[in-house]
Amino acid sequence: MEAHPHLEARGLAIGYPGSGTDRVLARNLDLALHRGEFVCLLGPNGAGKSTLIRTLAGMQPPLAGSLRLEGEDFKSLSPRLRARRLSVVLTETIAVGMMDVEALVALGRHPYSGWLGGLDAEDRRQIDRAIAAAGAEPLRRRLVHELSDGERQKAAIARALAQEARVVLLDEPTAFLDLPRRVELMSTLRNLAHREGIALLLSTHDLELALRFADRFWMLDHEGGIRRGYPEALVLDGSFDRVFASENLDWDPQEGSFRAHPTPCLKVRLEGEGLERIWTARALQRLGFGLSGDEADAAFSVRIEKTGAAVSWKIRQDGRLREADSLAGLIDWIRSESRSPDPPAQG
Repeated sequence: MEAHPHLEARGLAIGYPGSGTDRVLARNLDLALHRGEFVCLLGPNGAGKSTLIRTLAGMQPPLAGSLRLEGEDFKSLSPRLRARRLSVVLTETIAVGMMDVEALVALGRHPYSGWLGGLDAEDRRQIDRAIAAAGAEPLRRRLVHELSDGERQKAAIARALAQEARVVLLDEPTAFLDLPRRVELMSTLRNLAHREGIALLLSTHDLELALRFADRFWMLDHEGGIRRGYPEALVLDGSFDRVFASENLDWDPQEGSFRAHPTPCLKVRLEGEGLERIWTARALQRLGFGLSGDEADAAFSVRIEKTGAAVSWKIRQDGRLREADSLAGLIDWIRSESRSPDPPAQG
């Protein structure tokens, strides 16, 4: 690691000042964000993720503790110098009028160009570099108000990169994106952190994607504390269970996802292998069945057979054998026979 983190907090308390008593969301936070790291900030609703992002960005004051940006006290830095070292991407929609993407990205050069906004050759070079790095080249001449949510995020990230900031903070950038765009954005951000040497912190509710892409996690809990570490290590030490488990959900460390608490249900014996088995098991569990290795304990059994490219699902119940030529056929049989212990809601 470098001599000092790009962004460092010591004894930090975050929240909102009150006339009598402050509303403290988290306290005694010791944090360090290093060069080339992609860190995901996680936590239940109300734990203070957005408040922490805004506090680290200098958008609201800490209730206690200190912040250092590239080794210097945050309060000692002028707004212009802060903007050259740290940039922020929030979820709020920016009023841009008829501005195109290139003009939006050019706003990122404000810490260098001043109020008159004159752009020199170096400014133009940095704008081009930021647009290319964010994968926004096809959007350059598009009007911002005509962009999709995913395209707007690319433009916002390009603007942040144009600041040449060494620290980039993002608050829920994937919140309004569909799954392919979320995967694309997370991959882009991780690559930017590693390739450009940026210290990048992103708050998110998407735990499964964070597990795939983050270098480290910061996990806020409802007790006002924070757990830090490598994603896989935090899964193994039970941090996910303690931070996210609820009366309705459990964290499944084998699947890397949440599941409803198990309830008494009918059992199915499932035989087979490969992707067909994985997704058949998921379908059965979604329909409310548990899996059993003992046919005597099962309401029915399913055996997946492959002959060349053909796949079939053999269903045995009460000595009778049926066959479905697709997973959809198996699900239709279960639902038509009302064998699901927890039929999907209609409507």
